[in-house]
Order: sequence, then structure tokens, then C-alpha cells
Amino acid sequence: MTLQMCEEAAMAAIALQAAHRRPKTRQAQAMLKPLDPDVLSAAIPAFFIGRNSAGLWVAREANGRIGGLFLFKSSAVEFANRQSAPTRCALVFPTETIELDVENRGNPLIVLVEGAMRLLARMTTRPPA
Repeated sequence: MTLQMCEEAAMAAIALQAAHRRPKTRQAQAMLKPLDPDVLSAAIPAFFIGRNSAGLWVAREANGRIGGLFLFKSSAVEFANRQSAPTRCALVFPTETIELDVENRGNPLIVLVEGAMRLLARMTTRPPA
């Protein structure tokens, strides 16, 4: 299987996963606030890593300085580690969905993929006419 085929299969799986999520009137979304200094030292960079409502991976610095969208979790983690280099960072994995609320500094093409996935999700969840 080629890399392109693997990526296409992953995108299709994410789109189907997003399409089959239960619609919620108020979807739970993690509140991305800076971490309490009693929990983690302010000297240690921290990143939230989670999925957005379209099923894409979001990496966002806890103070909102930088973030990005990614197709794979490993890419989001790598982005966080690269942004905090030469030191390591703390990774926080919220259980709720998170949305990127800063400029996407991750995969620049993912915005197009996200739009296509949302359209596909809407088309597959419509009741038959």
C-alpha cells in the first residue's frame, strides 16, 4: 500500500467517524485556558492535543500563542515538541472536542480537507428524501 493510499484511507475513516458522531445540541468543548501554576510550572511549555468536531487533530499551546491542525495525532505531537524545542513540553489530552482558535500553523492544506470532511459528514447524515 502506498503512502498516498494510506493517507486517503485515513481521511475517509476520519470523515466517516465525524459523520457517525451523535449530534449534540450543545457539543462539549474543552475550555483551553492556561494551566494553573500549581499543576504545572509556567516554565514548562504545555500543549493541548485533541480532536476537533471534524475529527482532525488540533495542537494548541496552552497560552494560545501557536497552534495547528493535523491529520494524524503523531503529527500534532511532533508539532508541539518542535515548537517547544530545545526543551520538551507537557501534553494535555482533553476528553472533549477542541477547536483551533488561533491561526493554523500546522498542515496548510488541512483546512481544505476539513471543509470537504464537514461537507461529506453533512451529506451522509441527511435523512433520505
